Amino acid sequence: MIKLIDLKKTFNGFPAVNGITLKVEKGELFCLVGPNGAGKTTTIKMMTGLLKPTGGKIIIDGNDLQEEPLMVKGIIGYIPDRPFIYEKLTGKEFLKFFAGLFGEEGKTVDDKIERLLNLFELKEWSEELIEGYSHGMKQRLVISSALLHSPKVIIVDEPMVGLDPKGIRLVKRIFKKLSSDDVTIFMTTHNLSVAEELGNRIGIINEGNLIAVGTMDDLRKMAKGGGAYHDMPLLEDIFLRLTGGEELDEVIEVLR
Repeated sequence: MIKLIDLKKTFNGFPAVNGITLKVEKGELFCLVGPNGAGKTTTIKMMTGLLKPTGGKIIIDGNDLQEEPLMVKGIIGYIPDRPFIYEKLTGKEFLKFFAGLFGEEGKTVDDKIERLLNLFELKEWSEELIEGYSHGMKQRLVISSALLHSPKVIIVDEPMVGLDPKGIRLVKRIFKKLSSDDVTIFMTTHNLSVAEELGNRIGIINEGNLIAVGTMDDLRKMAKGGGAYHDMPLLEDIFLRLTGGEELDEVIEVLR
């Protein structure tokens, strides 16, 4: 469903994304993790057409994003880490506006908006201006908007930011359900426990390079050089081993 082929992005000669090649299957929930500045958000923005790649290709559902941008954008839902929302609209007005961007209108979409408002516990606020919403409410509204046109692919950058534990649990359940219904989800997150829980496969990006991809067992083997890995049960341990974060232990020793 998603193919990244030698995908590159440079800024003033700096390789923010350095030749990523990756395939994500239909219905897969793929999590991309990495340190700050590793290239996660840059990759996401290229996949959604917000940034033009310096090189390489992005193929979604068989369509080249650069050659058929409108077709590709019509089948993806995008949930950014810092969404822009028209705060002088009410929640319901925003969802109707967003549905209209995809040509969705009429009773069917009105009913879906009502269901989403109820699902994300925004119904009682639906006639209030968004400027009065909390950060978590805005995040739930943006997630709702991304689901309105029943996308085949959902691209998500840090979906849990600003959500309380109940909201996080709800979003995790929704993503699992969508994945089971053959919706492909490509998600970046700093929350390694969320990636470990949700991801069918996980990719680790560091300094613009995709340094590891696989299931948790695959990653454990990579981190242990193919040997036994019973002493490295968590994604956090694997992540620090592969990205050099274990050096933190030496720094902390200096503080003692």
